[in-house]
Amino acid sequence: MRSLTPHELVAILEKHERWLDRRQGGARANLSMINLEGVNLAGVNLRQGKLSGANLSHCDLTNADLRSADLFAARLIKADMAGCNLSGADLRGVLLRGAKMKRAVLREADLRGGTLLYGGGGRDSGLDFYRPGGKKDDSPFATPGSGGSDLTDVTLSGADCEGALMASAILVRSVMKNVNLTRVDLKGANLSGATLSGAVMRDADLSGAALTGANLRNADMHGARIDGVDMAGADTTGANFARDSETLSVRIQDALNRHFTWINSGGSAGERADLAGADLSRISLAGVNLSGATLKGANLSYANMRDALLIMSDLSTVIAHDGDFSGAVFDGSNLRGGDFRGARMDGASFAWVDIKTADGRPSGRLWPANLATCSLTRASLVRTNFRGANLAGADLGGANLTGANLADANIRDANLAGAELKGTTLPVATPDDDD
Repeated sequence: MRSLTPHELVAILEKHERWLDRRQGGARANLSMINLEGVNLAGVNLRQGKLSGANLSHCDLTNADLRSADLFAARLIKADMAGCNLSGADLRGVLLRGAKMKRAVLREADLRGGTLLYGGGGRDSGLDFYRPGGKKDDSPFATPGSGGSDLTDVTLSGADCEGALMASAILVRSVMKNVNLTRVDLKGANLSGATLSGAVMRDADLSGAALTGANLRNADMHGARIDGVDMAGADTTGANFARDSETLSVRIQDALNRHFTWINSGGSAGERADLAGADLSRISLAGVNLSGATLKGANLSYANMRDALLIMSDLSTVIAHDGDFSGAVFDGSNLRGGDFRGARMDGASFAWVDIKTADGRPSGRLWPANLATCSLTRASLVRTNFRGANLAGADLGGANLTGANLADANIRDANLAGAELKGTTLPVATPDDDD
């Protein structure tokens, strides 16, 4: 790998500026397979430059303009690329381990896999090098690779990566706070241990990606594809995994529309929704009225059901882990055997309902919400109302019950190990409770 003298590099950069401005004497910069390790290139304009296979490790590239540059299989290990503009750049197969890329712009950049096969001849050897597809190029022979670009330990906080191609990229332990990953292709990417708090991942494709142990606190993943994603040990507190109701099947959309008609007409039109076993995962139905609906065994994991009305509904054996049900009303509903692990249910109500007579008068008969054998481990239940609810055999291990109301609730055989009970109103013990 050849190095350049400072004078040679300055001459190349000056000619490249002329080429970009279409002035006489200009020439496109070709730094392919050149060793530039540690060189200060802060603010440099190498837009559309050719740097495939170049060694740019430890370089200062802060605020550099590398839009549409060819960086195929370049080495950028521990380079400082803060504020660097890499929009549309070819970054296939690059090594970016430990690079600092705060506020960098990678819109539509290609970070998929790639392999550089260097013949050792160089520009003066008389050898011709070709890209796949037969397009002649002065760069070494480059072919697509099975693995993605290596961004292990990279810092991308605040970066704009909208529309980038990062399938199979290695982003282990990467720091990507508040990064924009809208519409990014991250299929099969390895984001294990990554910090993605506050990241915007709307409509991103994360199919088959690994997010084990990742920090996804308050991440916006609205509309993101998460089929086959491994999120074991990930922190999803406050994360939004919702999708719009328009993405649901026609059958489910029709059932929801008929139910809304049934609610609004007081039962004289439409019909009660039967969504037993339906896949409503990541759905956004905040504030909707699904009172009286049948949702037995439905999948509501990661759903956004904030402030929803689910009074006297059947949610038995529902799968709703990591969903957001803050402020929702479940009064009198059947949630027996439901899976609400890690769900956010702050301020929700699971109170009893006063059954009315046929002429609409209170009967004095109270119908409690049934949460028997429910899993509420690690759920956030701050100021949640469980007054009179049946929580027999429920698992509340590690749940946050700060300020919750469990007065008159049945908590026989319930597990409260490790639960936060500060300010919690617990039911008064009776003699039978001590047996």
